[in-house]
Amino acid sequence: MLKGGVPMQEIEQIYTQYRQDVYRYLCSLTRDAALAEDLLSETFLRALTGLSGFRKGACVRTWLFSIARHVWIDGLRRKRHVLSGDELLARYVEEGGTGAPPFETQVDARALAARAKELLQTRRPPTGEVLWLRAQGYSFAEIAQRCGVSESAARTLDFRTRHWLREQLQKDGAEL
Repeated sequence: MLKGGVPMQEIEQIYTQYRQDVYRYLCSLTRDAALAEDLLSETFLRALTGLSGFRKGACVRTWLFSIARHVWIDGLRRKRHVLSGDELLARYVEEGGTGAPPFETQVDARALAARAKELLQTRRPPTGEVLWLRAQGYSFAEIAQRCGVSESAARTLDFRTRHWLREQLQKDGAEL
């Protein structure tokens, strides 16, 4: 018996039954057989440690695919290039929080971020902090808790501040 009262025999059966499906799924995500094999091992390790959280009656295959997807995403996050705070803020303002700008515009990111910081310092708290935390990838729920506002207030502050900041930067002649 293992954690959660599941016999080892049942775990082996799950591995044998779903290993190929999960592997093919990971290959489709990674386009790399060796990486998919590594992620497969991590997937089943997480499944084993999270077995107590598995809801009886749920589809095992769907549960394993979900774990595999999260393992793949975690791997992408670990590999992602770490950006400075200035680059994060500039990218967030330029793209409206939707992603990274084209390479050519990255050259101006630091100057843009410096100006954005200056402008944000003229605003009342927690306006600048909300935008800054959002640029760093925090969820609105986390931001709300840190800033002592409701989640909807955090969303509204982010939207309005980003809009205001874009207008100010465009007045300064920045191309966004």
